[in-house]
Amino acid sequence: MDLTADYPVGRAYLAVALAWICAQSIKVIRNVVHRRRFNARWIIDTGGMPSSHSSGTAAVATVVGLYAGFNTVLFLFALVFALLTMFDAASVRRSVGRQAVIMNRMIDEIYAEGKFSEQYLREFLGHTPVEVIVGALLGITVSFLVCTW
Repeated sequence: MDLTADYPVGRAYLAVALAWICAQSIKVIRNVVHRRRFNARWIIDTGGMPSSHSSGTAAVATVVGLYAGFNTVLFLFALVFALLTMFDAASVRRSVGRQAVIMNRMIDEIYAEGKFSEQYLREFLGHTPVEVIVGALLGITVSFLVCTW
């Protein structure tokens, strides 16, 4: 199967990169508006609306479907990869974030007693299901637009 026969591979790379960049840019802009300041870490930070993991992996699956066909084993692999990534973002990493909240409370209590030095864990690691769905829709839309125009 020659994936470069009808479509330029550069469009595939561009579609996936743009999907991720759009998702991260939206998160940065939302943070700047909400917090009225800029933090360069937000450019590569995880969590938030929309999910860039979902956006990027949905873009990969869409590009593979458009170029190789939606009825191919290659698309099935890309789809399963995207779904597993989205599941991880919405469940496993979110649970770890919730555990971090509880552990940070424990640290506060122990620190208040003077028995521990204070160092917090990151709490915002995962995504809500809505953030994952919006990220996936963004990735599908961007990759479809880039690859079909």
